[in-house]
Amino acid sequence: MQLTAHCRKCGRVMMNRRIDTHRLKMSCSCGFSDFRAIPEAVQTANPYYHDCCFTPHGESEKGKVALLTHRAGREHQEIITLKEISMLVSSDFELSEVLNSVANKLAGQLKVNICNIYLLEGDELVLKATHGFEQEHVGKIRLKTGEGITGAVAKEMQPLNLSNASRDPRFKVFPELNEDKYNAMLSFPITDKKNSYGVINLQSTSVRHFTVDEIHFVSIVANLILSAIKLRRKF
Repeated sequence: MQLTAHCRKCGRVMMNRRIDTHRLKMSCSCGFSDFRAIPEAVQTANPYYHDCCFTPHGESEKGKVALLTHRAGREHQEIITLKEISMLVSSDFELSEVLNSVANKLAGQLKVNICNIYLLEGDELVLKATHGFEQEHVGKIRLKTGEGITGAVAKEMQPLNLSNASRDPRFKVFPELNEDKYNAMLSFPITDKKNSYGVINLQSTSVRHFTVDEIHFVSIVANLILSAIKLRRKF
């Protein structure tokens, strides 16, 4: 596989070497190295990876062709976002940098006000990345497993899709975050089905439920985050 990449330090063209079924190692003569995901890895991470086209979806009872261009455009952008996240996962960036980029990309793709990523440390969930809140809260906001909506999702390893989260009896108030102004909330576990590793929280000021397609997209991102965690713990 031929892949041309330029060193982020000196600008020279880097050499590449396949090191496993998922990654290429990019090396520069200046000593800098990076990792890139190969296309097969992106397809494995996203089983719905395909080229999107603007074609008629079907006909209504009145015979009108329904052109779902909006949905097709959204799915195309999702593919791009997943490819970008896949590249981040297999790069040599620190986990904190990866999580921060993922939070920003998720918030932009799903058009939400807040995206928080919590990781489990012992029996506590610690805020590790945020889009929408002040960065000073990262590392300081902590919940016990089972505490609040986030803790419940981590404990049960099942997502919660709430149209008005602040009315849920499990909702935990952090005065410094002013979360009560946000209504819709999707809290999704980062898990391998055996163990819990963290939670992704998406919040919006609108009162709505996240769609099945949106939840499925978040589930793929959660798996990519899990890959990033396990890859960095290996070395």
